[in-house]
Amino acid sequence: MNIIGIVFLIHATLLGVQGVEIYTEKPPYIESCRIYEPEFTKCSTRSIQAFMNQVTKGIPEIEKSFGHIDPMKQEQLVFKQDNSDVASIAANLTELLISGFGKMVIKESKVSKKDFSWLTKIYLPKMRMDGMYKMVGKILLVPLSGAGKILLEIDDLDILMSAKTRLYEKAGFTFYNVTSVKVKLEVGKVRTNMENLFNGRSKEVEEGTNQFFNDNWRDLFEALRPLVVETVERTLLDLLHKTFSIFPASFFVEDIPNSLTLYGRKSKMITD
Repeated sequence: MNIIGIVFLIHATLLGVQGVEIYTEKPPYIESCRIYEPEFTKCSTRSIQAFMNQVTKGIPEIEKSFGHIDPMKQEQLVFKQDNSDVASIAANLTELLISGFGKMVIKESKVSKKDFSWLTKIYLPKMRMDGMYKMVGKILLVPLSGAGKILLEIDDLDILMSAKTRLYEKAGFTFYNVTSVKVKLEVGKVRTNMENLFNGRSKEVEEGTNQFFNDNWRDLFEALRPLVVETVERTLLDLLHKTFSIFPASFFVEDIPNSLTLYGRKSKMITD
């Protein structure tokens, strides 16, 4: 066998397009569903759950472009909250490590027949953020000015995710381009710990302030809600955008139209 034949056998289910490998044969862990059948939402929910279970176990092409799903990294998040009754702060978070998405439960996966956008209900038993922070402002009327380690832990996190998609063609397959993600969050409980809250002036006051925040965790979460929302939205958009540029949409929705049928013209991948 010549070298071309060997390479073909090794990459029997993968095709390189502009340096990015895509799947051209559906792997056994993906269940295909038909959107015009009555039980589509149940089928889609089951399919996406099984797929995310496999992503958690590890899919080399996703890990190559995104990294590990649990824990996952974000380099920096700049946050400003000045239109709230409970907080007026400016914060810069770095070296973020986010854990908990490896145990996500897909409670419902709906796909629009009109534009093939998604409405997905996700549950995380626990989400945790660890990182470094710099912060100045007020939370719950407590003046803050500090920099150090931050921990934020959320129990029973319900996520309602609305994702916009645009279909496009690549290598003879129709793909999803996930263009935006918006989420609504409901939480069961929140715990936090911020070290060096007052630039090291009083460890006792720092510990008391963290305890005060944890005793009033509902108000604390409302103060930090925009920060958590942005973190979840950025994380899911990055993950979904990279994942669905590798796996054709028809692997998941068997009877999905191509972009020419849906939009009246062919569509290309939108990149920044």
